[in-house]
Amino acid sequence: MLEILIAGGWAMVPILLCSAVALAIILERFWSLRRKAVIPPNLGDEVRQWARTRKLDPEHIEALRRTSPLGELLAAALSVRMRSREIIKERVEDTGRHVVHRLERFLNTLGTIALISPLLGLLGTVFGLIEMFFAVMVSGVGDPLKMAGGIGQALVCTATGLCVAIPAYFFHRYFRGRVADLVVDMEQQAILLIDELSAHAGEPLAPAAPAPAPRSVRGAR
Repeated sequence: MLEILIAGGWAMVPILLCSAVALAIILERFWSLRRKAVIPPNLGDEVRQWARTRKLDPEHIEALRRTSPLGELLAAALSVRMRSREIIKERVEDTGRHVVHRLERFLNTLGTIALISPLLGLLGTVFGLIEMFFAVMVSGVGDPLKMAGGIGQALVCTATGLCVAIPAYFFHRYFRGRVADLVVDMEQQAILLIDELSAHAGEPLAPAAPAPAPRSVRGAR
């Protein structure tokens, strides 16, 4: 295997670097985009129950904000819960743009790798063919070993570039789809909380001590 990589010439260096970066991004995104990490189970139900008590305090809202992307979205709605529904929705949308941007982190890089890896392979192919033609000019067609070296470099670079690009493109599309699914679920939870807050907008706040934070929030503190 090492001999094959060496046979690809200097063009193999950027292709191998791209493969290492792509692998690191894929592993990181698999870990960061776990559903239970982005949308903790039952967090939406717990926060809506928490909101029904009308006993919210800044400390618990800040703790909710740090739990997960969904927690950050719900905390944004709770932080302006006394405002109109339109203002609450606007705050959730503003926060949602930042949340989605973080969920899509590194995906542009992964897509770029999927795009340039075949081009790097093609570049190595061109240089391999140029080397072969120079060998023909110097030695003529009577030295098949030199011609084989140029053809081998061309084929190795092309194959390696494709081997990097195909998985990178697949996982780029896969993670895009996963982010889209998570965003839809978070939007649903945010809408349910906004409806809950709007339904009790005219009720007075309870004077009692703050209610205990939801289990998902307590576990994150």
